[in-house]
Amino acid sequence: MLIDEGHLLGMEMLEEIRFLTNFRMDSHSPMSLVLPGQPELQRVLRMQIYEAIAQRVNVRFHLPGMDPGETKGYISHHLKIAGVQSQLFTEDAMEVIHEFCGGMARKVNNVCTACLLDAYAQRKNLIDDRMVKVVLENEFAV
Repeated sequence: MLIDEGHLLGMEMLEEIRFLTNFRMDSHSPMSLVLPGQPELQRVLRMQIYEAIAQRVNVRFHLPGMDPGETKGYISHHLKIAGVQSQLFTEDAMEVIHEFCGGMARKVNNVCTACLLDAYAQRKNLIDDRMVKVVLENEFAV
């Protein structure tokens, strides 16, 4: 069973998952559970109230954020896939995006989208670090 966005699950649903995974726990379990989520899921499962669920987790994996080079490559790759052939973000702009997002892909996507919309509204063809900082202040309350 795969339950995406595990960090959004409430206490009642996590308790239901515990009951599901409790079936024949000491022998062969007929079910595997994959529970991906944002870092908040790790924090929730560390709480004592969820210890019974956390004990049933056999394999844990945390995907760290991208490093600065990976973030730049990620942005460039997505722009290339979208058919962009000219440079839209300066190197400094991508560095500011990385610093703010910590290399987390979803945050990078959101910041880049906001920057692209702002550049379009201003009729700008290049997004520099100053523009990114203004977008972050206005859209993401830095």
